[in-house]
This record gives sequence, C-alpha cells and structure tokens, in this order.
Amino acid sequence: MKNIVILISGGGSNMATIVRTAQQEQWEQRYGARVAAVISNKPDAAGLVFAREHGIAAEALDHKAFASREAFDAELAAIIDRHQPALVVLAGFMRILTPGFVAHYAGRLINIHPSLLPAFTGLHTHQRAIDAGCKFAGVTVHQVTAELDVGPILDQAVVPVLPGDTAETLAARVLTQEHVIYSRAVRALVRSL
Repeated sequence: MKNIVILISGGGSNMATIVRTAQQEQWEQRYGARVAAVISNKPDAAGLVFAREHGIAAEALDHKAFASREAFDAELAAIIDRHQPALVVLAGFMRILTPGFVAHYAGRLINIHPSLLPAFTGLHTHQRAIDAGCKFAGVTVHQVTAELDVGPILDQAVVPVLPGDTAETLAARVLTQEHVIYSRAVRALVRSL
C-alpha cells in the first residue's frame, strides 16, 4: 500500500479535499494508495477531527514542547515513519522544516504554496502580489527542498487579481484552485509510484 501522510496546522481544507478525492476516486482500489495518517503541530487543529471522523489515524505533536527545531523534526519523522509513507504532503503545515528532515523524505515530500512560484516565496503572498500590481496570482504544488519554496514545480493554477481585491478576497479565490490542483498533483504522484 502506498501510504500518504498529511501534515497540517489548522483546519486542513486541502487535507480534507485530498481525503474526499481519494475516497471518491477509490485511490486504494485503483492505485493502491490511501491517506494513512494526518499529523498536526497544533493539538487543537480542527483538521484532526475531520481525519478521525473519516477513519484516518490522527495525531498531534506540539512543536512548543521541544527545545529546538531539530528535536521537533526528529520526533515528527519518527511518527511519520511509523506509517511507512510513500508520500508526505504538507497541507497548511506552518513550520519551516530542517534540512535533515527534508533530506530524509527527499523526493517524497511535497507542499502547496499560494503564489505562482518562483514569485513571492514565504509569507504574505497575496498582499505582496497586490502591492506589486500583478494582474495574476495563483498557487503552486512543488517538491520540498532545503531552500524554502524553490523545489521543482509539479502543478500550478492561475487566478486573476481583480480591481479592488484585498489579500483576503484574493486568498479565497486562490484557495478554490488549491483544492483543485493539490488532489490532482497527489493523484499523479501516487499513480507514478
């Protein structure tokens, strides 16, 4: 079985979309792939409830309980590895991962970023796109490398920046495309494994 482990920090809307898509499209029967676990760095993350309600192993590992990023990442990797992941999916996981963690999952670790990479790496992407006068914004699924938001691009979607857009209205429009392309990218990866 090709196990998918999804990491979240909050509500997990991208995670929920991937779970629903996997169930609706019968990934387990068609591709031998399933979402095996959802892990959050925040014990109160609403996405953990969704995962449990869908029969998926859900666990929290509070990053605040660790003295260093390295210690947190080591424990996180130990939890992930118990599920023997073919793919580790960052879905709103708001932690910068250490190079050692990234290297451990090289080629199996993907992320979604709310901009058309390589533009606007890091935070506040929507406001930065508006401030720069961009006519288009969007979202990118990419492989994770040790350098933030610069790994190989797997999929992208373009969203227009409309007159009068705020960071919030643009973010909402981008999120609808996140839900489309993240499942598509994960599906393509599990089919090729």
